[in-house]
Amino acid sequence: MLEDGLSYPVRGDWIGRIVIGGVLGFLSVLVVPAFLIVGYLVRVLEETIAGDEVPPEFTDWGDLLTKGVVGAIITIAYTVIPVVAYVVAVAIVGGTSGAVGGDAGALIGVVGVLLALAFVPVLFLVYYAVPAALSAYAARGELGAAFDPDLLKPALFSTEYLVAVLMPIVVAVITWIATAVLAVTVVGLLLVPFVQFYGQVAVFRMFGSAFATVNDRIEGGPADGEAVTVDDDDRGAAV
Repeated sequence: MLEDGLSYPVRGDWIGRIVIGGVLGFLSVLVVPAFLIVGYLVRVLEETIAGDEVPPEFTDWGDLLTKGVVGAIITIAYTVIPVVAYVVAVAIVGGTSGAVGGDAGALIGVVGVLLALAFVPVLFLVYYAVPAALSAYAARGELGAAFDPDLLKPALFSTEYLVAVLMPIVVAVITWIATAVLAVTVVGLLLVPFVQFYGQVAVFRMFGSAFATVNDRIEGGPADGEAVTVDDDDRGAAV
């Protein structure tokens, strides 16, 4: 999986794609280019789930922008809800501890400390769920698919998906090292967005491959052993 992911971004006519992705990375502070990158990554998921071995081109920019906005909404939904719930829980426990006082208050305070330490696992759960949600959206072309438990469970509880989530950490480390080396010079610093785009495409390739492997509930899904396909009409379906 790691070898496939790392080789994927440079298949076919890759120079043009990397250049466009890097330029969009430079311009991502303008927001719209950032949405276009997200839309392209969703398209990578689509093409991977469909069984394509070569990355998609930067075409149909309106569709890319739409997919990027929807992808951002999905990511925010999966991020904000658990984080807000976590913050509320910590605040309630902390307030209760101060109001109760004494030994009981101290005990509640300990629980509050444990909750505070649980922030890292909460972030990991968010990181774990978001790629599956985006893959589900890419597979069906519908916003609701990203929140469909029946579609998400096969991926979330599979070994393949767990590996696909952990492998990008390796890619991230490689990207960080490359970024640190490039940042030493001004010319190298200019190359950072291109390296980061390469890493993002590799990571989303791995997410899409894992989702396609383990999920058998995609609409129009094939029998075991057959490739999953997503036709052009589905990709462009209205949200």
